[in-house]
Amino acid sequence: MSENVLKKIAEAVSFIQSKGIKQVDAAIVLGTGLHGLAKEIKTEIEIEYSLIPNFPVSTVEFHSGRLLYGTLAGKKVLAFNGRFHSYEGYHMKQVAMPVWVAKKLNAPYLLISNAAGSMNLQWKKGDLMLVTDHINLLPSNPLIGANVDELGSRFPDMSKAYHPELNKTLIAIAKKQNITLRQGVYVAVTGPNLETAAEYRFLNRIGANAVGMSTVPEVIAAVHCGLPVAAISVLTDDCDPDNLQPVSIPEIIRIAGESEPGLTALYKQFISEFNF
Repeated sequence: MSENVLKKIAEAVSFIQSKGIKQVDAAIVLGTGLHGLAKEIKTEIEIEYSLIPNFPVSTVEFHSGRLLYGTLAGKKVLAFNGRFHSYEGYHMKQVAMPVWVAKKLNAPYLLISNAAGSMNLQWKKGDLMLVTDHINLLPSNPLIGANVDELGSRFPDMSKAYHPELNKTLIAIAKKQNITLRQGVYVAVTGPNLETAAEYRFLNRIGANAVGMSTVPEVIAAVHCGLPVAAISVLTDDCDPDNLQPVSIPEIIRIAGESEPGLTALYKQFISEFNF
């Protein structure tokens, strides 16, 4: 099984390299409605996911499904414009494929973005939240099955899953640029349905500040293979169980789009100045 995973990763990496993608200074996963950053990249190479061997294809209409490579803030950036979710029917190893590909292309770190519901009623729609920790309520994760020793250890430590140096730098940049950057715990649930009032109460009581349907599998895979990772959520809706309103997906996309300039500025400056 481990040989099969490595073979699939190697085939994807070989194809990507054959298109001229070599040096990678930063890797980014762009989530729901958060594709403005892609427009900031001076794109040199663009590849449809459907063309990459062993890559899933994004089935969610607001996920682009393209691999972008080009220059951003003077650095060579690999951007996964659209991600995969378990609710689409994909296995977690498929969800994690972009992370392993980024690692094998020698990306020094991975930046993740997502749209999430906020359970902190003191925060506002459109706020950005730096993920400082997570709770995994998904039914599986990418490491289930035979361990791929060539990628990482059987029991990866998750005590500092979100890299302290990356987070510290993001906090400093946000302060310098006067960008509101909340800090909190992200909980991943299966979806695709949104949560009931009782579920929001439960998620809040177990320590979550924001809820979404992604990110955690990618972070687990990144930690396992030694790829430093940071994640920021755009808080697109209020999850108030005592005043729960129907959620409009177009409204979520609109809020994500309106909030994206702050996230773009933050990640762009981070890429410009961060070096290990």
